Amino acid sequence: MTKYHHIKSFLFLILLCVILTTGCAHSPGPSSATLPVAKSSPQPILLASTSEQSTAQSAVDAVNPLDDEYKEDELVDEYAKNAVQEERVEIADPLETVNRAMHQFNDKLYFWALKPVAQGYKAIVPEPARVSVKNFFSNLGFPARFLSCLLQADFSGVATETGRFTINTIWGIGGLLDPSAGKELDLQKQDTDLGQTLGVWGVGQGFYIVWPVFGPSSPRDSVSIVGDYFLYPVSYISPWYAGGGVKAYEEVNATSLRIGDYEALKDAAVDPYVAFRDAYAQYRFKKIKARKAKPNPSVPAAEKSSLVKPALPEKGD
Repeated sequence: MTKYHHIKSFLFLILLCVILTTGCAHSPGPSSATLPVAKSSPQPILLASTSEQSTAQSAVDAVNPLDDEYKEDELVDEYAKNAVQEERVEIADPLETVNRAMHQFNDKLYFWALKPVAQGYKAIVPEPARVSVKNFFSNLGFPARFLSCLLQADFSGVATETGRFTINTIWGIGGLLDPSAGKELDLQKQDTDLGQTLGVWGVGQGFYIVWPVFGPSSPRDSVSIVGDYFLYPVSYISPWYAGGGVKAYEEVNATSLRIGDYEALKDAAVDPYVAFRDAYAQYRFKKIKARKAKPNPSVPAAEKSSLVKPALPEKGD
């Protein structure tokens, strides 16, 4: 048996043990076994939102736990250590029947439409060009990130986003390049949205919702879907179907850069629906907790770094 299968089997046993000890997998109560989601985004399904939530942002950019680049011992040790240290979070799921139907719809839409198109696109367009396209659309998402930082009183984030937009628009050829993130300037994109802003203000997440096409969300985080629409310049392209085509192209391009992440999380889960639900709730909780700590100078630096520490080792850029 190859190393790949050893890792997959081991993770499957871990997931199964956690589920058996935490309760029924269909209960919206205790969290079921999932693989943690890395970076931005929560978005494991189709996400048309331009924020890094682009959920399921969104559980969307999950690390592939079966990548041969990771050593088996490092993967298991790191996962086990963080599984103990992480504060688990729950989310109510009174609409489970409807949500499961929407989850299945999004799943089929991904495998039958989005993934095949993204694979064909990936085969034709080289990666540097696709990264440049991603940078361009990310630069267009500046208004939503700027407003979110402002509403959170994160003035350092406001300055960073303003600097990034100015530099990338002028010297980055309209945002196709990202010179502001280089070592000389080190202006990193602020991974925040209006849903996180409400969370920082103390608004609870509410219950779990799976939107068609947009994917996992909650009443609070659905504000990002609406807010991004009005704050995103592409939404004002006329006629409406032209703007829709641009957004569809953006999603195809983004998916071509992360093919395999969604499949890895799904294959490792006993119940994919419960896995994505719990991963989404955990991901959003950690993001909001990190945003609350960021502008607070009384929070020790060591504690702040622990808030954003990934549950699994990430690939080198």
